[in-house]
Amino acid sequence: MGTGKTVGIFFFFILIGILVIGCINALSIYHYSLIDETHTADCAIIAGAAVTGDQPSPVFQERLNHAVSLYRDGYIKMLIVTGGYSANNALSDAAVARRYLLSQNVPEQAILVEDRSRVTRENLHYAKMIMTMNQLHNALIVSDPLHMKRIMSMAHDEGIEAWSSPTSTSRYRSFIARMNFLLRETFWYSVYRVYRAL
Repeated sequence: MGTGKTVGIFFFFILIGILVIGCINALSIYHYSLIDETHTADCAIIAGAAVTGDQPSPVFQERLNHAVSLYRDGYIKMLIVTGGYSANNALSDAAVARRYLLSQNVPEQAILVEDRSRVTRENLHYAKMIMTMNQLHNALIVSDPLHMKRIMSMAHDEGIEAWSSPTSTSRYRSFIARMNFLLRETFWYSVYRVYRAL
């Protein structure tokens, strides 16, 4: 067997291995998206998402609406909004989220702002610091269902005692939108698992 053919077979099996791992991770992400651990906690950490000017994106708005429901139903006493500054935006994602929560009659003293982060891991890292400063010991993590597997892994790695509270009204409703989200999450979750292993 020639060297070129051996190398080709080697890379073929590497590719098959990557596909198998990807499928396993995708199934894990999907099954985790069905888990809702909502119960009383000190606060909710709301995963950041895009904003447009001074308005949260539809995806972000659904996350904020879910957090408002948690607050009104007495599951939490504090909300931590997360997200830094996007390009060409005078307001941080967290500042936009805070304004939206205030418009929903959430008291100002119940809202804590984390506006330094740019990615999900930083959302949680800085939120953990805010929790420590405010003597908050545990949290519900609020995001879209298919995002929960990765963000919960990150929360635990940050040392946050946390439970998943996925939105029940995700904007990712169509089959194509959900598949795109699942594929994207599978990629980033797989990358994060490699990062954790290093």
